Amino acid sequence: MQQEVKVVNKRNKTKDIALCGLFVALITVCSWISIPLTVPVTMQTFAIFLCAGLLGTKRGLIATLCWIIMGTIGVPVFANFQGGPQVLMGPLGGYIVGFVITVIIVGVTCEKVSRKPVVMGVAMFVGLVLCYAIGTVWFMYMYTKSAGAISLGATLSMCVFPFVIPDVVKLVIAVILTKRLERFV
Repeated sequence: MQQEVKVVNKRNKTKDIALCGLFVALITVCSWISIPLTVPVTMQTFAIFLCAGLLGTKRGLIATLCWIIMGTIGVPVFANFQGGPQVLMGPLGGYIVGFVITVIIVGVTCEKVSRKPVVMGVAMFVGLVLCYAIGTVWFMYMYTKSAGAISLGATLSMCVFPFVIPDVVKLVIAVILTKRLERFV
């Protein structure tokens, strides 16, 4: 009996590692799908939503943090095939850090509150808003440090407003795919 439990636990750990690796790859590929602007339009937000919805808090955080660590040490996993600490410490680093908060909010909501599509969608939206907030504050700080003061309005018009509609579309698609794929994860 005890040996059967060990085999099941080993299978679960193997499955967890495989899923985390798969989502690191998905986030990376979605980061590379990019339209370069001040803040690049990528599919990484979609991948983060899907990762959090399907993997939950623990595995979602592991996958997201592995992706961030890989990028920080120089592997070109970020948007526009970039990598290195300068990306994370640059003006767009706050949005990358904000993904961690998004994963936590979506994961905890799905695990503790409900996996209903509306609840999941609201959690993803709240996570997105917090990601925008962290990224915007970070962008303003880094921009001010390097080029001089920038207003909140100017920052929002460059870094948030152009992305709201595409990100909401990605959110809706992520909720639909999460509900369709959750039985396989």
